[in-house]
Amino acid sequence: MKEESYNYWMQIERLDRLIRASELKAGLIISFHSLLVGVFFDRLDSLQQTFQDSIMFIVLVCLWLLFVGISIYYAINCFIPRMELKYDNNVFFFSDAVRKYGDIHQFSKTYCKICNNEKLLYDQLSQQVYIGSKIIDHKFKSVQKSVKYLAYSFIYVVLLLVLWLTMLF
Repeated sequence: MKEESYNYWMQIERLDRLIRASELKAGLIISFHSLLVGVFFDRLDSLQQTFQDSIMFIVLVCLWLLFVGISIYYAINCFIPRMELKYDNNVFFFSDAVRKYGDIHQFSKTYCKICNNEKLLYDQLSQQVYIGSKIIDHKFKSVQKSVKYLAYSFIYVVLLLVLWLTMLF
């Protein structure tokens, strides 16, 4: 029994690491955008003449900021919890542990009962694996979209730099 439940626990731990990895990626994307947008607005005074001389520059800046906004939206979306509470009660789910099993003594009794019954234990653990997988699926889809729009925004940064340099020389 211990060896088999160990596999479930290892899967749950792996899912937890994937959740943290997706949130780290989303945080890095937000930081990168913050850095670029911060540098842009810090240098806004020196770009004033470029804005006056080129409609194309204004259009590219607007498109760049649009893609930055979309990318940040999806990155932030990765951090927003999406809890579906339509599943069976589960002693390993924090909200259920506190709210669905009565007081601490009733919870403890139910917890021990589940942990001492292989069928119940594996059922509860497999539900946690499923729910964790759904969470990760959502987070990685959000990060993937954020990275896609990060790439689009980077293309516009390159175009802006090329246009700006051609206008200087």
